[in-house]
Amino acid sequence: MRYLHYCLTSARWPSGVALLFAPRRGQLRPASTSSRPDFAAIDAKWQDIWEQQRSRLKDSVHRDESKDGVKTAKYVLPMFPYPSGTLHMGHIRVYTISDVIARYHRMKGTRVVHPIGWDAFGLPAENAAIERGVDPGDWTIQNIKQMKAQLKSMNGEWDWDRELATCDPAYYKHTQLLFLKLHKAGLAYQKEALVNWDPIDHTVLANEQVDANGRSWRSGAKVEQRMLKQWFLATTHYAEELYSDLLKLENDNMWPARVVDMQKNWLGRSIGVRFPFELEVPYSRIDGARSVLSTFRELEVFTTRLDTLYGVQFVALSLSHPLVQAFAEHDKKLQEFIKTAKHLPENSKDGYLLPFVAKNKLLGVRRISIYAAPYVLDGYGTGAVMGVPAHDARDNAFWHKHRPNEDIICAIEPRPGNETKFQGLFTGEGISLCHGTSWDGKSSPEAKLEILQQLKMNGYNAYEHTTWRLRDWLISRQRYWGAPIPIVHCNLCGSVPVPLEELPVQLPKLSADHFQRREGNPLESAKEWVSTSCPKCKQPARRDTDTMDTFMDSAWYFLRFTDPQNHDIPFLPEKASSLMPVDYYIGGVEHAILHLLYARFMAKFLASEEGGRSWPTSFTEPFSKLVTQGMVHGKTYSDPVNGRFLKAEEVDTSVPSAPVIKATGAMPNISFEKMSKSKHNGVDPAACLARYGADVTRAHILFAAPEGEVLNWEEERIIGMTRWLTKVWRLVNLNAGQNATLNFETDIPSLADSHKKILAELRTTSDSVEEKIRRASGLNTVVSDLIKFTNTLDSYTGSIENAVPQDKEVQKISRYAVESLVKLMAPLTPAFSEECWQLLHSTEALGSGKRSSTYTSLFDGSVTWPAIPFGSESKFLKPIQTFVVSCNGKVRFTVRRHFEHLPAAEDDTQVQGWLEKNIFSSAEAMKWLETGRNSDMFAKRKMIFCKRVNDNRWIVNVSN
Repeated sequence: MRYLHYCLTSARWPSGVALLFAPRRGQLRPASTSSRPDFAAIDAKWQDIWEQQRSRLKDSVHRDESKDGVKTAKYVLPMFPYPSGTLHMGHIRVYTISDVIARYHRMKGTRVVHPIGWDAFGLPAENAAIERGVDPGDWTIQNIKQMKAQLKSMNGEWDWDRELATCDPAYYKHTQLLFLKLHKAGLAYQKEALVNWDPIDHTVLANEQVDANGRSWRSGAKVEQRMLKQWFLATTHYAEELYSDLLKLENDNMWPARVVDMQKNWLGRSIGVRFPFELEVPYSRIDGARSVLSTFRELEVFTTRLDTLYGVQFVALSLSHPLVQAFAEHDKKLQEFIKTAKHLPENSKDGYLLPFVAKNKLLGVRRISIYAAPYVLDGYGTGAVMGVPAHDARDNAFWHKHRPNEDIICAIEPRPGNETKFQGLFTGEGISLCHGTSWDGKSSPEAKLEILQQLKMNGYNAYEHTTWRLRDWLISRQRYWGAPIPIVHCNLCGSVPVPLEELPVQLPKLSADHFQRREGNPLESAKEWVSTSCPKCKQPARRDTDTMDTFMDSAWYFLRFTDPQNHDIPFLPEKASSLMPVDYYIGGVEHAILHLLYARFMAKFLASEEGGRSWPTSFTEPFSKLVTQGMVHGKTYSDPVNGRFLKAEEVDTSVPSAPVIKATGAMPNISFEKMSKSKHNGVDPAACLARYGADVTRAHILFAAPEGEVLNWEEERIIGMTRWLTKVWRLVNLNAGQNATLNFETDIPSLADSHKKILAELRTTSDSVEEKIRRASGLNTVVSDLIKFTNTLDSYTGSIENAVPQDKEVQKISRYAVESLVKLMAPLTPAFSEECWQLLHSTEALGSGKRSSTYTSLFDGSVTWPAIPFGSESKFLKPIQTFVVSCNGKVRFTVRRHFEHLPAAEDDTQVQGWLEKNIFSSAEAMKWLETGRNSDMFAKRKMIFCKRVNDNRWIVNVSN
């Protein structure tokens, strides 16, 4: 018979495994001995102890890393931070979530890898060099040092031996190597591209560095569009795989639905048809038009709605379409339009009428106008789209602006019962309205097939085609603080890769004046660094002075964590296979598109033949479970008169429910918004941790909102967590001196129902907590579950102080339940739980009068997660259920016993079947039925009513 014999002194390491946590005698004194815990002192004590033990933990982190390519550990990874110098509350939230998950799995006996590193390249460091006259590397290293201390202060447990920084040459050596692999495969290439150009700073800006008014984020200059030769990675090469594998993640419910939708939209998969229109020039007097027509005889378009062909009234071309560019050489007005259109908003309906018309045999004699239109995306499909005003909202708006007095041609009508239109616009699929055609009256899917066949029969090169909104990844940055692109440009040999043995191509040290001149790319001015020799011909050559987009660094860092000390290659596939894919990837939803897409792209490349098939698993997705936490918003005060944001010292909050503006006495407007300096609503995590303690802060940040939603930070509410932990502290101290051991096999059957109920609630709480942490979902209710059980246990143990010494039942149950509660809390409140565990185990051990000289940590692998037994013993943990059975309103018999399963009262069918098996066939029921006319009572029943009165009592009424 399986049973759990819980013994207070049984927590020991298995033989042959080194004890990681064995402090010297006298080291482990309680950090707080008062009736109220000193959370700051507890944090300081356990942070110090954990730091002392880290070197021993390091030896265990890498044990059994690879077993014939089989995954041997849980890989819990939060998105690594940019080392700005200070943590913000969003950091506290994401790293609390990841630490809870990692600590839980460690307590379950699983080997866990929970690494941390630094996304250390980027513009802020370069700006610091410009504004403060400091070296970007020195500034970054100092910030890492500060943030590392802050991370430790939040009671996180990290694999610091795996720590990495993307600005370390030992790391970006391998980033450059991956670039060269992509280059060799033809997936890294240069081409001319439009970029955002700052005319004051003489540099290219990323899209996110241009504000809504089209101005540079730093110089304030009006940003220009320039054609420059740039480096790209061919993400479109893996578009189909990126899409199809995304569907697998969606079907397994491992990624949030909104993230999957965002990636789908970014990929922009469209299945349609490509076919040509013939071109004509109706006006011979248009200069240049006929010469252009000699080159362009047809105009190929792409459409996903071939069923609307009959409704086409214009064709719209992107500004970079070859026909537009060719005619612009002959038309200065078109040149001016193209120049000014670059500054138009994306939804602009401006257009330029071209001197060409399009025709198609399926449209008879109709001639279709052609426009150059900014709303047509460059590179989408063919850069040419059908304009169908009756069935597309953008086309409709464009048509009304340019041809407001002309009728709209409808090609599709709604199906009966689906006649919803908006201002004459119908965008759905329906029934064809093309009189005199072979597809008239057919449904949209049928019409598409018929029109495609008719196009082919009329000699047109028409074919089905899938197109993507996804564009290749522009990785060139004309900035200093990034990984240099390992290419040498030679007049004789062209662009030549740097030999692998010469990697890394390290950034040169630049003096402060290089940055403060603020002109162009700083690397251009490093003449000695730029000048080199060609690896092929050994003639003078120039290094590429672009650096890589920092997303390139983060596109593979999760793989480097699997083999962080490897000098020769980015990672050993055998080591990566023991960890990949990442089991839990935790970070902000703001990275839902670009970072995740680029990481997925890198996975597809490494799994391909071109990438050396070095991807460690058969499923080429890097992240199994994605957890996206919401932002943390701060309480924001503003003046109701002028809307000015108010500083904290301008508001009197002595009455939290009724704050007033000190200067005017008026009540301010209160909202919760993204934390920023301009809104004076930021919260300093360091001050919060110092004021309340790390574990109280962790508990509050978990409890305040579901992990995927925005958290409105209200510091005054954190007192609730302080009260909860104080109550637990009292329970621990109350049980610390108890020498009572609970044996499930011998003790449980004889317990009263009131005692069994506590154990039943403990098991329910344990199951709930474990399931939610395992799924990384509903973590706020984990805290509420624990608080609820704490309150139940507090009520139960209220009699301990006055308990009769000979009565051991309450003592045993209380001691076991408190220890289990501390274990359940440990992933959330690690230092506080360690302190509680020590109090329970190191004071007057077993009543011998001797203080224990050693202490076993909750996280060293020897203390197990609460495991209340199931199977044959599980009935002992369920209270006796009472079923009072009435017939026609009169009580006839009562059934009292333990049941493994109870009926779902809301399901009539299930309830009736359960009652038949467990109640109406019971010995009590049989005894009553044996008496005379009652024998066929149930056989003639017309209705059964069943109601649960409370946790342990049910009422059943049978009528006939």
